[in-house]
Amino acid sequence: MNPARRIGVVSVVAIVLVTAAYVIGSRQNSGEPVHARLRFVSLAWQERALAVNRAIVAEWNAAHPEMPVEYVQGTWNSVHDYLITSFETGDVPDVFHYESSVIIDFAMRGFLTDLGPMIDAEMKDDILDVAWASVRQPDGSVAGVPFLMESLIGLYNADYMSRAGIVSPTLNDPWSWDDLRDAAKRMTLDTSGDGTIDRWGAAIGLRNCANIMMNLSIGFGGSFFRKENDRYVVRVGDEERKLLTTIYDMIHKDRSTSPTSIGQSGPAMIPGFFQGKYAMMVGIGAWSRQQLVENAPKGFHWGVIPPILAKTQEAGTSAQTLSIPVASKRKSEAMAFIRFMLSRENMARLAQSDWMLPARRSCLETPEFRDPATGWDITTASAKFLTTGTWMGAPGYVEWKSRVANPVFQEYFSGRLSIDEVAVRIEEESNTVLGRYQERAR
Repeated sequence: MNPARRIGVVSVVAIVLVTAAYVIGSRQNSGEPVHARLRFVSLAWQERALAVNRAIVAEWNAAHPEMPVEYVQGTWNSVHDYLITSFETGDVPDVFHYESSVIIDFAMRGFLTDLGPMIDAEMKDDILDVAWASVRQPDGSVAGVPFLMESLIGLYNADYMSRAGIVSPTLNDPWSWDDLRDAAKRMTLDTSGDGTIDRWGAAIGLRNCANIMMNLSIGFGGSFFRKENDRYVVRVGDEERKLLTTIYDMIHKDRSTSPTSIGQSGPAMIPGFFQGKYAMMVGIGAWSRQQLVENAPKGFHWGVIPPILAKTQEAGTSAQTLSIPVASKRKSEAMAFIRFMLSRENMARLAQSDWMLPARRSCLETPEFRDPATGWDITTASAKFLTTGTWMGAPGYVEWKSRVANPVFQEYFSGRLSIDEVAVRIEEESNTVLGRYQERAR
């Protein structure tokens, strides 16, 4: 058997095993035939979030014994293959948890129910416009109900800032990127005097960083994606270059940003932040505050950096969502469960447990989302700067991130490509991926 065919067989086997795990797991959980209940696939993974998700399902079941929901635990790593197989076979969950950038692609391929006509006025009016924008297709149909919004923030070690004589940024007096660079340089130190930097001013998790680059580019006036002649194309213009070169220069010219950033994700760098290896962490998700509140060493003082000012403070966001497959036989019941799960009270519980922004305005106005001790005050106030990128709805966007953007950005930040080479590579290679999807859609 040749290697290509062997890989294909292994992939098929893997997908079958993943699908079987979801289905068998759901049968074991319920003790009943798989279709006797509404099947809900959740991707909650943090301990508190798992407990809240299971509690809400239990509360629904207690109140609706005639319409029970079966909780099925999925994982972010396997859910995509599971769902694709489910859509193709018709053996679908009735409700599933995922994220906006992926479900738009599913919807465009005809796999998802348009939830627009099923959303009541209270939910429609209370959920933020930017959250709805992240799940709305070009034709106006709604691929899912958004409930948690990702927000990129910065974190700083307050003691290091104070010792360096640096005044921390505030909502009313935010830093520019030049201010950030200056602070990073001032806090980069050889504390032992051995000629080697042992405290970096900043860390930016750049492994698989396409999401970060795409979302931060908006503040510079960039977007990478354009619509030309009714087709999506990718362009690396002056605005996109400005973001990329700023971060590159912080690593290679200023030598103020840890080079380990290049090969690590934000979560992997949090222990180094606790250990004093970095004075700041930039472009990390708002969820990271949970790690600081629950796991920071005693006496570790920290703060949240408001959105950094480029041309604007705007940044892109994606939303976690609940969707209903077209193949579900119980769409109205599934939507009733979504309304219950994403009520004001329950959405607040879900957001608090995942340390992410709730999509409802009414949740953001409550005291628990204004607490300065846990950074909710700045995180919540920053929601006004969130927007959606022009790539929302672009066919093939998910594959483009993994096959084009992530590897090219990785090579660039590692110093193996010039910015001009980045522009050429991304623009040319994007045509291969996006072109295939757009031809298929015609």
